[in-house]
Amino acid sequence: MPSWIRFFILLFAPLAMLAGCSPSTSRSSEEKEPHFVLGQSRVNAMDYQGAVDAFEESIEVNPRSSAAHFELGWLYEQKVPDPAAAIYHFQRYLKLNPNADNAALIKQHIEACRQQLAADVLALPSASATQQQLERLVEQNRQLQDQLNRWQAYAAQLAKTNAAGTPGMPSNPPGTGNGPAPAGGTPVRNNRPAPTITKTHSVASGETAARISLKYNVKLNALQAANPNVNLSKLKVGQVLNIPAQ
Repeated sequence: MPSWIRFFILLFAPLAMLAGCSPSTSRSSEEKEPHFVLGQSRVNAMDYQGAVDAFEESIEVNPRSSAAHFELGWLYEQKVPDPAAAIYHFQRYLKLNPNADNAALIKQHIEACRQQLAADVLALPSASATQQQLERLVEQNRQLQDQLNRWQAYAAQLAKTNAAGTPGMPSNPPGTGNGPAPAGGTPVRNNRPAPTITKTHSVASGETAARISLKYNVKLNALQAANPNVNLSKLKVGQVLNIPAQ
C-alpha cells in the first residue's frame, strides 16, 4: 500500500471514530435503555411515580444518562413535586450535557424551583408572631420540666417504698389526676371531663401538630387529649383533627 494512502487512513480514522460518538448518538443510546423506555411508557400512562422509579433505575444502570436526569427533573418539578430533587437532576443534566440547546430554559426552571423551595422553607412569621411563638415554646418547656421533676420525685418515692418493703403503692404518677392508691394497690381514678371540642381541622400538606397548635393557639397536650387515637407525630394529609376550646 502506498505511503500516502496509509497517511490519510491514520489521519481520518480518529475523526471518523469521534463522529460516531457524537452527543446525539449517545443520547439516542440512553433513550433505548430498557428502564428509560419503561419510564416513558409510564409517563404516557400518567403513572408518574412509577416513571420516577423507572428513570431512577435507568440512572443506576448508567449514571451518566443525561436523558434520564432530564426526565427526572421534569417529573420532580411538574408531576411529583420535589423542588430540591428537580434542581439536582436538572443540574446533573446540564453538567453531563453542557452544550444542550435548551440549557438556558433549564436554568430558568432551576431558578423557579429554587424560588418554590424558598417559599416552602423560608416563610417566616412576623416579629410579633415570632415572639409569641417563642413565649409559647418557653411555657411548654417549663411545663415539661415541671412534669419531669414530678416524675423523678415519684420514681424516687417508689424506689424508697420498694426498698423498705412497705405494702401498697405511693401516690399515683404525676399528671394522671388520680388520688392515692388504696391498700390493695388499685388506684382510684377520678372521672375527668372530656375536652370541649369547638371545631375540626383537616391536615394540609406539610402541616405538623406544632404548626396546627400554633394556628389555633392551643397547647400540644390539649390537642393530643382532644385526639386520643391520633399519633400527632405522623399526621396524614386530609386527616381530620378535633380542635379543643381554648
